[in-house]
Amino acid sequence: MSRQPTPQDRFSFGLWTVGWSGADPFGAATRPTLAPWDYVDGLAQLGAWAISFHDNDIYPFDADEADQQQRVARVKDAADRAGLAIEMVTTNTFTHPVFKEGGLCANDRAVRRFALRKILHAVDLAGQVDATTFVMWGGREGSEYDGSKDLYAALERYKEGIDTVAAYIKAQGYDLRIALEPKPNEPRGDILLPTVGHALALIAELDHAELVGVNPETGHEQMAGLNYTHAIGQALWSGKLFHIDLNGQRGAKYDQDLVFGHGDLMSAFFTVDLLENGFPGYPDGPRYTGARHFDYKPSRTEHMPGVWESARANMSTYLMLADKARAFRADPRVREAMTHAGVFDLAQPTLGEAESVQAFAAARDHLFDPETAATRDYGFVRLHQLAVEHVIG
Repeated sequence: MSRQPTPQDRFSFGLWTVGWSGADPFGAATRPTLAPWDYVDGLAQLGAWAISFHDNDIYPFDADEADQQQRVARVKDAADRAGLAIEMVTTNTFTHPVFKEGGLCANDRAVRRFALRKILHAVDLAGQVDATTFVMWGGREGSEYDGSKDLYAALERYKEGIDTVAAYIKAQGYDLRIALEPKPNEPRGDILLPTVGHALALIAELDHAELVGVNPETGHEQMAGLNYTHAIGQALWSGKLFHIDLNGQRGAKYDQDLVFGHGDLMSAFFTVDLLENGFPGYPDGPRYTGARHFDYKPSRTEHMPGVWESARANMSTYLMLADKARAFRADPRVREAMTHAGVFDLAQPTLGEAESVQAFAAARDHLFDPETAATRDYGFVRLHQLAVEHVIG
Protein backbone atom coordinates (compact mmCIF):
# COMPACT_ATOMS: atom_id res chain seq x y z
CA MET A 1 0.00 0.00 0.00
CA SER A 2 1.22 3.51 -0.78
CA ARG A 3 0.88 6.40 1.63
CA GLN A 4 -1.97 8.88 1.51
CA PRO A 5 -1.36 11.62 -1.09
CA THR A 6 -0.83 15.17 0.14
CA PRO A 7 -0.84 18.53 -1.67
CA GLN A 8 2.98 18.45 -1.54
CA ASP A 9 2.86 15.66 -4.14
CA ARG A 10 1.37 18.20 -6.59
CA PHE A 11 -1.26 15.85 -8.01
CA SER A 12 -3.74 17.57 -10.29
CA PHE A 13 -6.88 16.37 -12.11
CA GLY A 14 -8.81 17.75 -15.04
CA LEU A 15 -12.46 18.19 -14.17
CA TRP A 16 -13.25 16.44 -17.46
CA THR A 17 -11.67 13.23 -16.05
CA VAL A 18 -13.76 12.51 -12.98
CA GLY A 19 -16.56 14.36 -14.77
CA TRP A 20 -16.70 11.96 -17.73
CA SER A 21 -20.11 10.28 -17.81
CA GLY A 22 -18.98 7.24 -19.79
CA ALA A 23 -20.59 8.16 -23.11
CA ASP A 24 -18.58 7.12 -26.15
CA PRO A 25 -19.22 6.90 -29.93
CA PHE A 26 -20.87 3.50 -29.45
CA GLY A 27 -22.76 3.89 -26.20
CA ALA A 28 -24.70 6.29 -24.02
CA ALA A 29 -23.60 7.60 -20.62
CA THR A 30 -23.33 4.99 -17.87
CA ARG A 31 -23.38 7.34 -14.88
CA PRO A 32 -24.66 10.81 -14.01
CA THR A 33 -22.71 14.00 -14.53
CA LEU A 34 -22.34 16.27 -11.51
CA ALA A 35 -21.93 20.04 -11.59
CA PRO A 36 -18.24 20.96 -11.99
CA TRP A 37 -17.93 22.35 -8.47
CA ASP A 38 -19.32 19.11 -7.01
CA TYR A 39 -16.15 17.26 -7.99
CA VAL A 40 -13.85 19.63 -6.14
CA ASP A 41 -14.41 18.44 -2.57
CA GLY A 42 -14.05 14.81 -3.59
CA LEU A 43 -10.65 15.42 -5.17
CA ALA A 44 -9.50 17.42 -2.16
CA GLN A 45 -10.53 14.63 0.20
CA LEU A 46 -8.43 12.19 -1.83
CA GLY A 47 -5.33 14.36 -1.37
CA ALA A 48 -5.16 16.17 -4.71
CA TRP A 49 -3.32 19.49 -4.89
CA ALA A 50 -5.02 21.16 -7.84
CA ILE A 51 -7.59 21.01 -10.60
CA SER A 52 -7.68 22.06 -14.23
CA PHE A 53 -10.48 22.54 -16.73
CA HIS A 54 -11.61 23.55 -20.20
CA ASP A 55 -13.76 26.65 -20.47
CA ASN A 56 -16.75 24.51 -21.48
CA ASP A 57 -16.27 22.13 -18.56
CA ILE A 58 -17.54 25.04 -16.47
CA TYR A 59 -20.16 26.67 -18.68
CA PRO A 60 -22.00 25.69 -21.86
CA PHE A 61 -20.71 26.73 -25.27
CA ASP A 62 -23.61 29.19 -25.68
CA ALA A 63 -23.59 30.63 -22.15
CA ASP A 64 -23.80 34.42 -21.92
CA GLU A 65 -21.14 36.46 -20.14
CA ALA A 66 -23.12 36.76 -16.89
CA ASP A 67 -23.66 32.99 -16.68
CA GLN A 68 -20.01 32.34 -17.50
CA GLN A 69 -18.80 34.64 -14.74
CA GLN A 70 -21.23 33.21 -12.19
CA ARG A 71 -20.18 29.62 -12.89
CA VAL A 72 -16.46 30.38 -12.95
CA ALA A 73 -16.76 32.23 -9.64
CA ARG A 74 -18.55 29.25 -8.14
CA VAL A 75 -15.79 26.84 -9.18
CA LYS A 76 -13.09 29.21 -7.91
CA ASP A 77 -14.91 29.57 -4.59
CA ALA A 78 -15.27 25.79 -4.27
CA ALA A 79 -11.56 25.31 -5.00
CA ASP A 80 -10.55 28.00 -2.50
CA ARG A 81 -12.73 26.48 0.22
CA ALA A 82 -11.31 23.02 -0.47
CA GLY A 83 -7.73 24.33 -0.51
CA LEU A 84 -7.15 23.36 -4.15
CA ALA A 85 -5.20 25.42 -6.65
CA ILE A 86 -6.40 25.89 -10.24
CA GLU A 87 -3.08 25.27 -11.93
CA MET A 88 -4.09 24.93 -15.58
CA VAL A 89 -6.86 26.12 -17.88
CA THR A 90 -7.46 25.14 -21.48
CA THR A 91 -10.10 25.76 -24.11
CA ASN A 92 -12.43 23.55 -26.09
CA THR A 93 -12.14 24.06 -29.84
CA PHE A 94 -13.15 20.54 -30.79
CA THR A 95 -16.67 19.66 -29.55
CA HIS A 96 -18.99 22.12 -31.30
CA PRO A 97 -19.71 21.37 -34.98
CA VAL A 98 -18.32 24.77 -35.97
CA PHE A 99 -14.86 23.28 -35.36
CA LYS A 100 -15.43 20.14 -37.43
CA GLU A 101 -12.78 21.25 -39.96
CA GLY A 102 -10.43 22.92 -37.49
CA GLY A 103 -10.01 25.93 -35.26
CA LEU A 104 -6.85 27.98 -35.73
CA CYS A 105 -6.12 26.02 -38.92
CA ALA A 106 -9.64 25.84 -40.38
CA ASN A 107 -9.91 26.60 -44.08
CA ASP A 108 -12.73 29.02 -43.28
CA ARG A 109 -11.21 32.34 -42.13
CA ALA A 110 -14.34 33.29 -40.19
CA VAL A 111 -14.07 30.08 -38.17
CA ARG A 112 -10.40 30.82 -37.47
CA ARG A 113 -11.26 34.27 -36.17
CA PHE A 114 -14.04 32.85 -34.00
CA ALA A 115 -11.71 30.15 -32.60
CA LEU A 116 -8.97 32.66 -31.82
CA ARG A 117 -11.38 34.93 -29.93
CA LYS A 118 -12.65 31.94 -27.96
CA ILE A 119 -9.08 31.02 -27.04
CA LEU A 120 -8.27 34.57 -25.94
CA HIS A 121 -11.41 34.60 -23.81
CA ALA A 122 -10.21 31.40 -22.13
CA VAL A 123 -6.82 33.06 -21.53
CA ASP A 124 -8.70 35.78 -19.63
CA LEU A 125 -10.42 33.04 -17.65
CA ALA A 126 -7.04 31.48 -16.82
CA GLY A 127 -5.76 34.82 -15.59
CA GLN A 128 -8.91 35.34 -13.55
CA VAL A 129 -8.48 32.07 -11.59
CA ASP A 130 -4.69 32.47 -11.16
CA ALA A 131 -3.70 29.52 -13.36
CA THR A 132 -0.06 29.38 -14.44
CA THR A 133 -0.36 27.13 -17.52
CA PHE A 134 -2.59 27.48 -20.57
CA VAL A 135 -2.70 24.24 -22.56
CA MET A 136 -3.51 24.28 -26.27
CA TRP A 137 -4.59 20.95 -27.77
CA GLY A 138 -5.42 21.22 -31.45
CA GLY A 139 -7.74 18.25 -31.55
CA ARG A 140 -9.41 19.31 -34.80
CA GLU A 141 -6.31 20.82 -36.42
CA GLY A 142 -5.76 18.18 -39.08
CA SER A 143 -7.41 16.23 -41.85
CA GLU A 144 -8.63 12.90 -43.16
CA TYR A 145 -7.91 13.72 -46.82
CA ASP A 146 -4.46 14.88 -47.88
CA GLY A 147 -5.77 17.12 -50.64
CA SER A 148 -8.06 19.03 -48.28
CA LYS A 149 -5.40 21.06 -46.50
CA ASP A 150 -2.59 23.35 -47.69
CA LEU A 151 -0.03 22.21 -45.14
CA TYR A 152 2.23 25.26 -45.53
CA ALA A 153 -0.72 27.57 -44.97
CA ALA A 154 -1.97 25.46 -42.06
CA LEU A 155 1.37 25.71 -40.26
CA GLU A 156 1.53 29.44 -40.97
CA ARG A 157 -1.93 29.88 -39.42
CA TYR A 158 -0.96 27.68 -36.46
CA LYS A 159 2.11 29.84 -35.87
CA GLU A 160 0.05 33.01 -36.27
CA GLY A 161 -2.54 31.78 -33.77
CA ILE A 162 -0.07 30.69 -31.08
CA ASP A 163 1.96 33.88 -31.44
CA THR A 164 -1.22 35.93 -31.14
CA VAL A 165 -2.17 34.14 -27.92
CA ALA A 166 1.35 34.61 -26.53
CA ALA A 167 1.35 38.30 -27.44
CA TYR A 168 -2.02 38.72 -25.72
CA ILE A 169 -0.71 37.05 -22.54
CA LYS A 170 2.20 39.48 -22.51
CA ALA A 171 -0.01 42.51 -23.20
CA GLN A 172 -2.41 41.57 -20.40
CA GLY A 173 0.42 40.91 -17.96
CA TYR A 174 -0.75 37.39 -17.11
CA ASP A 175 1.61 35.00 -15.31
CA LEU A 176 0.90 32.29 -17.86
CA ARG A 177 2.88 29.97 -20.10
CA ILE A 178 1.44 28.12 -23.10
CA ALA A 179 1.86 24.34 -23.36
CA LEU A 180 1.11 22.70 -26.71
CA GLU A 181 -0.35 19.19 -26.43
CA PRO A 182 0.67 16.85 -29.28
CA LYS A 183 -1.46 13.92 -30.44
CA PRO A 184 -1.12 11.81 -33.62
CA ASN A 185 -4.76 10.99 -34.36
CA GLU A 186 -8.30 10.84 -32.96
CA PRO A 187 -10.59 12.62 -33.41
CA ARG A 188 -9.03 13.60 -36.78
CA GLY A 189 -7.36 10.98 -38.94
CA ASP A 190 -4.11 12.98 -38.85
CA ILE A 191 -3.62 15.79 -36.36
CA LEU A 192 -1.04 18.53 -36.90
CA LEU A 193 1.78 18.45 -34.31
CA PRO A 194 1.37 14.69 -33.78
CA THR A 195 4.36 14.25 -31.44
CA VAL A 196 6.53 16.20 -29.01
CA GLY A 197 9.22 16.49 -31.69
CA HIS A 198 6.80 18.12 -34.12
CA ALA A 199 5.66 20.57 -31.43
CA LEU A 200 9.24 21.51 -30.50
CA ALA A 201 10.02 22.15 -34.17
CA LEU A 202 7.07 24.54 -34.47
CA ILE A 203 7.98 26.31 -31.22
CA ALA A 204 11.44 27.04 -32.65
CA GLU A 205 9.78 29.09 -35.40
CA LEU A 206 7.57 31.23 -33.12
CA ASP A 207 8.06 34.91 -32.46
CA HIS A 208 7.29 34.38 -28.77
CA ALA A 209 8.93 30.98 -28.35
CA GLU A 210 10.09 31.72 -24.81
CA LEU A 211 6.48 31.61 -23.64
CA VAL A 212 5.61 28.31 -25.31
CA GLY A 213 6.45 24.74 -24.31
CA VAL A 214 4.82 21.32 -24.44
CA ASN A 215 2.33 19.25 -22.47
CA PRO A 216 3.13 15.65 -23.46
CA GLU A 217 0.51 12.99 -22.69
CA THR A 218 1.49 9.38 -22.01
CA GLY A 219 -1.13 7.85 -24.27
CA HIS A 220 -0.68 10.33 -27.09
CA GLU A 221 3.01 9.49 -27.58
CA GLN A 222 2.34 5.77 -27.19
CA MET A 223 -0.50 5.92 -29.74
CA ALA A 224 2.24 6.79 -32.24
CA GLY A 225 4.34 3.85 -31.05
CA LEU A 226 6.79 6.20 -29.35
CA ASN A 227 8.52 6.23 -25.96
CA TYR A 228 6.88 8.69 -23.55
CA THR A 229 9.91 8.87 -21.24
CA HIS A 230 12.09 9.80 -24.22
CA ALA A 231 9.58 12.52 -25.16
CA ILE A 232 9.59 14.19 -21.76
CA GLY A 233 13.36 13.75 -21.60
CA GLN A 234 13.82 15.72 -24.83
CA ALA A 235 11.34 18.35 -23.64
CA LEU A 236 13.31 18.73 -20.38
CA TRP A 237 16.58 18.94 -22.32
CA SER A 238 15.02 21.67 -24.46
CA GLY A 239 13.77 23.58 -21.43
CA LYS A 240 10.21 23.15 -22.75
CA LEU A 241 8.50 20.68 -20.40
CA PHE A 242 5.86 23.09 -19.09
CA HIS A 243 3.20 20.53 -18.09
CA ILE A 244 2.48 16.79 -18.32
CA ASP A 245 -0.58 14.57 -18.76
CA LEU A 246 -0.28 11.14 -17.16
CA ASN A 247 -2.49 8.18 -18.03
CA GLY A 248 -2.30 4.60 -19.26
CA GLN A 249 -2.22 3.23 -22.81
CA ARG A 250 -1.67 -0.23 -24.29
CA GLY A 251 -0.07 0.20 -27.66
CA ALA A 252 -0.86 2.03 -30.88
CA LYS A 253 -4.64 2.07 -30.82
CA TYR A 254 -7.36 4.57 -29.93
CA ASP A 255 -6.80 6.93 -26.99
CA GLN A 256 -7.62 4.68 -24.02
CA ASP A 257 -7.05 7.18 -21.19
CA LEU A 258 -6.54 4.40 -18.66
CA VAL A 259 -5.43 5.00 -15.09
CA PHE A 260 -1.72 5.85 -14.95
CA GLY A 261 0.27 2.60 -14.82
CA HIS A 262 -2.64 0.48 -16.04
CA GLY A 263 -1.12 0.34 -19.51
CA ASP A 264 2.64 -0.14 -19.94
CA LEU A 265 3.76 -0.46 -16.32
CA MET A 266 7.52 -0.52 -17.00
CA SER A 267 7.23 2.60 -19.13
CA ALA A 268 5.31 4.26 -16.29
CA PHE A 269 8.10 3.27 -13.88
CA PHE A 270 10.80 4.89 -15.98
CA THR A 271 8.62 7.98 -16.48
CA VAL A 272 8.32 8.38 -12.71
CA ASP A 273 12.03 7.63 -12.29
CA LEU A 274 12.90 10.51 -14.62
CA LEU A 275 10.37 12.90 -13.07
CA GLU A 276 11.42 12.16 -9.49
CA ASN A 277 15.14 11.37 -9.83
CA GLY A 278 16.28 13.27 -12.91
CA PHE A 279 18.94 12.27 -15.44
CA PRO A 280 21.46 9.74 -14.03
CA GLY A 281 24.56 11.43 -15.45
CA TYR A 282 23.41 14.98 -14.69
CA PRO A 283 22.44 15.20 -10.99
CA ASP A 284 22.24 18.99 -11.34
CA GLY A 285 20.49 18.83 -14.70
CA PRO A 286 16.99 20.04 -15.54
CA ARG A 287 14.17 18.72 -13.36
CA TYR A 288 10.42 18.85 -13.75
CA THR A 289 8.81 20.68 -10.82
CA GLY A 290 5.28 21.17 -12.15
CA ALA A 291 1.98 19.42 -11.57
CA ARG A 292 1.69 15.65 -11.77
CA HIS A 293 -1.46 16.03 -13.83
CA PHE A 294 -3.76 13.11 -14.62
CA ASP A 295 -5.72 13.13 -17.88
CA TYR A 296 -7.56 9.84 -17.76
CA LYS A 297 -11.14 8.56 -17.94
CA PRO A 298 -12.81 6.41 -15.30
CA SER A 299 -13.92 3.27 -17.13
CA ARG A 300 -17.51 3.39 -18.30
CA THR A 301 -18.00 0.10 -16.44
CA GLU A 302 -17.74 2.03 -13.14
CA HIS A 303 -20.43 4.02 -11.36
CA MET A 304 -19.74 6.92 -8.99
CA PRO A 305 -17.81 4.93 -6.35
CA GLY A 306 -15.55 3.69 -9.14
CA VAL A 307 -14.90 7.26 -10.29
CA TRP A 308 -13.30 8.12 -6.94
CA GLU A 309 -11.53 4.77 -6.76
CA SER A 310 -9.99 5.39 -10.17
CA ALA A 311 -8.83 8.88 -9.16
CA ARG A 312 -7.26 7.39 -6.05
CA ALA A 313 -5.61 4.67 -8.17
CA ASN A 314 -3.74 7.24 -10.28
CA MET A 315 -2.13 8.84 -7.24
CA SER A 316 -1.51 5.53 -5.46
CA THR A 317 0.22 4.03 -8.49
CA TYR A 318 2.39 7.11 -8.94
CA LEU A 319 3.44 7.10 -5.27
CA MET A 320 4.27 3.38 -5.31
CA LEU A 321 6.34 3.82 -8.46
CA ALA A 322 8.09 6.86 -6.96
CA ASP A 323 9.08 4.80 -3.90
CA LYS A 324 10.34 2.01 -6.13
CA ALA A 325 12.23 4.44 -8.37
CA ARG A 326 14.04 5.92 -5.37
CA ALA A 327 14.94 2.42 -4.16
CA PHE A 328 16.10 1.52 -7.67
CA ARG A 329 18.48 4.46 -7.86
CA ALA A 330 19.78 3.79 -4.32
CA ASP A 331 20.45 0.08 -4.95
CA PRO A 332 24.24 -0.56 -5.13
CA ARG A 333 23.58 -3.32 -7.68
CA VAL A 334 21.87 -0.81 -9.93
CA ARG A 335 24.72 1.67 -9.53
CA GLU A 336 27.19 -1.05 -10.47
CA ALA A 337 25.07 -2.16 -13.44
CA MET A 338 24.75 1.43 -14.68
CA THR A 339 28.51 1.87 -14.39
CA HIS A 340 29.14 -1.38 -16.26
CA ALA A 341 26.67 -0.33 -18.97
CA GLY A 342 28.40 3.04 -19.42
CA VAL A 343 25.31 5.05 -18.43
CA PHE A 344 27.38 7.61 -16.54
CA ASP A 345 30.10 7.73 -19.23
CA LEU A 346 27.62 9.23 -21.72
CA ALA A 347 27.72 12.52 -19.81
CA GLN A 348 31.42 12.96 -20.71
CA PRO A 349 31.85 15.15 -23.82
CA THR A 350 33.15 13.26 -26.85
CA LEU A 351 35.73 15.94 -27.68
CA GLY A 352 38.39 16.83 -25.18
CA GLU A 353 38.41 20.17 -23.40
CA ALA A 354 39.63 22.84 -25.82
CA GLU A 355 40.15 20.16 -28.50
CA SER A 356 39.55 21.63 -31.94
CA VAL A 357 37.65 19.73 -34.59
CA GLN A 358 40.71 20.01 -36.86
CA ALA A 359 42.95 18.41 -34.25
CA PHE A 360 40.35 15.73 -33.58
CA ALA A 361 39.95 14.89 -37.25
CA ALA A 362 43.72 14.63 -37.77
CA ALA A 363 44.43 12.53 -34.68
CA ARG A 364 44.66 8.75 -34.60
CA ASP A 365 43.71 6.94 -31.37
CA HIS A 366 46.17 4.04 -31.45
CA LEU A 367 44.82 2.67 -28.18
CA PHE A 368 41.36 2.02 -29.63
CA ASP A 369 40.76 -1.35 -31.25
CA PRO A 370 37.32 -1.62 -32.94
CA GLU A 371 37.46 -5.43 -32.86
CA THR A 372 38.02 -5.46 -29.11
CA ALA A 373 35.39 -2.79 -28.55
CA ALA A 374 32.90 -4.87 -30.51
CA THR A 375 33.14 -7.65 -27.91
CA ARG A 376 32.00 -5.44 -25.03
CA ASP A 377 29.04 -6.79 -23.08
CA TYR A 378 26.98 -3.82 -21.85
CA GLY A 379 24.73 -5.73 -19.48
CA PHE A 380 21.55 -3.86 -20.43
CA VAL A 381 19.41 -6.92 -19.76
CA ARG A 382 20.68 -7.24 -16.17
CA LEU A 383 20.10 -3.51 -15.61
CA HIS A 384 16.53 -3.75 -16.85
CA GLN A 385 15.90 -6.92 -14.84
CA LEU A 386 16.90 -5.03 -11.70
CA ALA A 387 14.23 -2.45 -12.59
CA VAL A 388 11.70 -5.27 -13.03
CA GLU A 389 12.66 -6.67 -9.62
CA HIS A 390 12.10 -3.30 -8.00
CA VAL A 391 8.73 -2.89 -9.72
CA ILE A 392 7.28 -6.32 -8.89
CA GLY A 393 9.39 -7.31 -5.88
